[in-house]
Amino acid sequence: MDFAFDARTQELRGKLLAFMDEYVYPAEAVAEEQRAALASPWDTPAVVEELKAEARRQGLWNLFLPDAEYGAGLTNLQYAPLAEITGRSPQLAPTALNCAAPDTGNMEVLTQFGDERQKKQWLEPLLAGEIRSAFAMTEPDVASSDATNITTLIERDGDDYVITGRKWYISGAMNPDCKIFIVMGKTDPEGPDIRRQQSMVLVPRDTPGVTVKRAMQVFGYEDHYHGGHAEVIFDHARVPVANLIGEEGGGFAIAQARLGPGRIHHCMRLIGMAERAIELMCRRAVSRTAFGKALAQQGVVHNWIADARVTVEQLRLLVLKTAWLMDTVGNRGAHTEIQAIKIATPRAVVDIIDRAIQLHGAGGMSQDFPLAELYAGARTLMIADGPDEVHQRSLARRELKKYL
Repeated sequence: MDFAFDARTQELRGKLLAFMDEYVYPAEAVAEEQRAALASPWDTPAVVEELKAEARRQGLWNLFLPDAEYGAGLTNLQYAPLAEITGRSPQLAPTALNCAAPDTGNMEVLTQFGDERQKKQWLEPLLAGEIRSAFAMTEPDVASSDATNITTLIERDGDDYVITGRKWYISGAMNPDCKIFIVMGKTDPEGPDIRRQQSMVLVPRDTPGVTVKRAMQVFGYEDHYHGGHAEVIFDHARVPVANLIGEEGGGFAIAQARLGPGRIHHCMRLIGMAERAIELMCRRAVSRTAFGKALAQQGVVHNWIADARVTVEQLRLLVLKTAWLMDTVGNRGAHTEIQAIKIATPRAVVDIIDRAIQLHGAGGMSQDFPLAELYAGARTLMIADGPDEVHQRSLARRELKKYL
C-alpha cells in the first residue's frame, strides 16, 4: 500500500489549498452577512454562486466522481486528501466544488443506474451545478436503521407509479434549487425476499402530492448551506413508470451501492473538520492566559492536543487504506474497512471538537467560532448513513463468522 500523493493529486491539492485560503475562508463571514439579508433563509447567498463559478473555472469541479465521462476521474485514494481539505469548511467548500451530499450520492446513482433519458434530464443539470437534489429514504414512523422497515408505498397504476408515505431528515429538500427527489419505497411489500421489496423512483419536487412540510433542526441548527433536512409528505404523488431507477426490487441494492462511497466521503471530510478544530485549539491555547500562564503551558491542554494529533493520524491512515482497497478490490472487498472508518471517525472527531470547545470556553459554544456547528455535524454522522451500532453489529458478525 502506497499512500503517497501522485502528481495529479499534488497539483489539485495545491490548487485547492490556495482556493480555500483565497476564496472559501474569507467567504464564510460574507455568506453569513448575505444570508441575514435574504428574503428566505433557504435562498443561496450570492457569494456561494461566486465560489462555484471560480471553482469551476479552476477545474476544481465534480472531483468526487471516479467516472471520467462525468466527473474528474479521480480514484478514491486521489480524492481523499482533497475531500479532507473541503472538510475544513464543510458548509461552503463541498458546495463550491459541486461535491456536496446528497447530490454526490444521487449523481453516482444516476451515473451507475440511470437510463439515458434520466441522465439527460437530471444528471446533466446536477453535474453542472444548476439544480440540487434530495434522497428520500429515512422515515419517522419506523426504525430506519433497518432499511427493510420503510413503509412508503410505490404502487403501479397503469403507466404510472403512485407514491404514498412520509419521510424526514431529507437532506437538501429545503433548498429552492432542489428540483428532484430520489425516493425509496416498497413496490412489493409482501415479497418473500425483504431485500427485494424496495425500489427507487425519481420524483420531481413540483409533482402534485409532494409537500415539503417543515425543516428539521439538527441540535438547533437548520443547516441552511446544506439545504436543510426536511420532513416530506408524498400523498398519492404520481410519476411515470419510466421514472423507475434500475429495476423493480433493486432499491435496496442501489442504496447500498450509494452509501458506500458516501460513508468514506464523510470520513474524509471529518478528518478536515478535526484538523480545523486542532488549529483553532492551538491558536486559542497560545493566545489566552489563565492562572498566571498561557493555556498552552497547561499540562491538560498538552494532553488534548497530543491526543488529537495521534488520533487524526491514525484515522487518516485507516481512511486512506479504505480508499485504496475500494480502488483495488471494490466496495465489497473493502466492506470491513468502510464499516471500521464509519464507526471510528465520527466518534473520535466528536471528541476532538469537544475538547476544542472546552478550550474556547463560552466562545466555543457560540456562533463566533465554527466549533459548535462542526460538533453538530460530526455528531450527526454517528447516525447518518447507518448508525454506529448497525455497523458494529455487521462487523462483529463478520469477525465471529471466522470462528463458527
